[in-house]
Amino acid sequence: MANKIEIIGLGAGDIEQLPLGVYRKLQNERRLVFVRTIDHPVVQTLHEEGIEFHGFDSYYETYDHFEEVYEKIAETLIEEAAKETIIYAVPGHPMLAEKTVELLRKQTTVEVEIIGGHSFLDDLFTTLNIDPIDGFQLVDATFFRREELNYANHLVFCQVYDAFIASEVKLTLLEDLPPDHKVTIVEAVGTQGEKVRTVCLEDLDRAMKMSNLTTVYVSPTVKEGLTHQFATLRSVMKELRGPNGCPWDQKQTHESLRQYAMEEVYELIDAINQENDEGIVEELGDVLLQVMLHSQIGEDNGYFTVDDVIRGITNKMIHRHPHVFSDEETNKSWEELKAEEKNGLQDEFILDSVIKHAPALQVAYKLQQKVSRVGFDWEKVDDMWDKFKEESAEFHEAVEQKDLGEMENELGDMLFVLANIAKFHKINPELALKRTNEKFISRFNEVERQVRHANKQFKDMTLPELDLFWDEAKRKE
Repeated sequence: MANKIEIIGLGAGDIEQLPLGVYRKLQNERRLVFVRTIDHPVVQTLHEEGIEFHGFDSYYETYDHFEEVYEKIAETLIEEAAKETIIYAVPGHPMLAEKTVELLRKQTTVEVEIIGGHSFLDDLFTTLNIDPIDGFQLVDATFFRREELNYANHLVFCQVYDAFIASEVKLTLLEDLPPDHKVTIVEAVGTQGEKVRTVCLEDLDRAMKMSNLTTVYVSPTVKEGLTHQFATLRSVMKELRGPNGCPWDQKQTHESLRQYAMEEVYELIDAINQENDEGIVEELGDVLLQVMLHSQIGEDNGYFTVDDVIRGITNKMIHRHPHVFSDEETNKSWEELKAEEKNGLQDEFILDSVIKHAPALQVAYKLQQKVSRVGFDWEKVDDMWDKFKEESAEFHEAVEQKDLGEMENELGDMLFVLANIAKFHKINPELALKRTNEKFISRFNEVERQVRHANKQFKDMTLPELDLFWDEAKRKE
């Protein structure tokens, strides 16, 4: 018969929680019993009864990360099982938050048999007086991510071995919950030594001594306390557009919201240019509001939901970044990857994908970016400046002829060439001109302050005098 690893659970507390079958098996065992940690009440009691254990506690001191500890334990057990069948004992139940058991079950070198054990959850539910059917999430305190937490459920953190892990749990929870939010610490649940203490979240890591029998409980949180989470925002938008919602929101359409979408993006750019972090946060929120409103309209009309929006952009980013999300080597360009997303459907013309209803300077920039990728571009920037001089001469000729239509055409040509020059230097002309507009406003406002300070009006000032004020405004920058 092939060797195997028999895994048993020692329960969450003292010997009274150990199932009779497991107790008899250990009593009859004459071989060394491997145990993840010696620091367990059952191990101490059974050792006094003559059962020999080999613990892996030293591994926790040897390796820096829990991942390494559990991998090394699994490797050692597999090596020992190659010699003979072994028993491996773990706290609680083998199938409940035991990373080493998970690793052993995934490997195919030796057979693994789960014997059984007593879970701490039954006693925990009784102690906390909660029903898991209301929604329950068990979290390994040594292996979890913030985005996985569902605060609408009863949250139970196990494996809170020490103050360091408790601190990590606390810091993660403080990202979502206030410092005075109540959490409950349960020690040795279901045993004679059971301790229960409710504290403020900010005191979690210093309220009491932690051990491998410590559990932390967080009760469900109402959505009003989670206004920073996406689910709450989505619920708010649904309610605003619902039968008892806001009349303004209810009557909006994709078409009616277009102007607001443009305005919010420009206000965001203003905040970025001003390096105003608070303003950026506010304006990003306003941009997100537009996304949510359009998504809710799509859902109300039965065409799409915000899930489709998120799914689309997520899939797009993964596909366009194979060097990040795939092991496959690829030399495909961004444009080639974009083309693949169309399932073989190509635009009839190269410039079809350029949005024509954006600001004209931005469109000019995008058009020339697009044609440049297929080789339709000036080779040297000096040639572009020569072209600009040519267009400038034609503009002056139109001015002399007082031909307004031709003046407009030639001025447009000059701006188009300038957009191409901006592209060559990797400058977005729309943002460059916007920055100049803001600079002009700032300087002219200072000129106006100087005029007022002189108790005069603009009509009272000469241009040279105003130029002096302008130079002063530039120096103040």
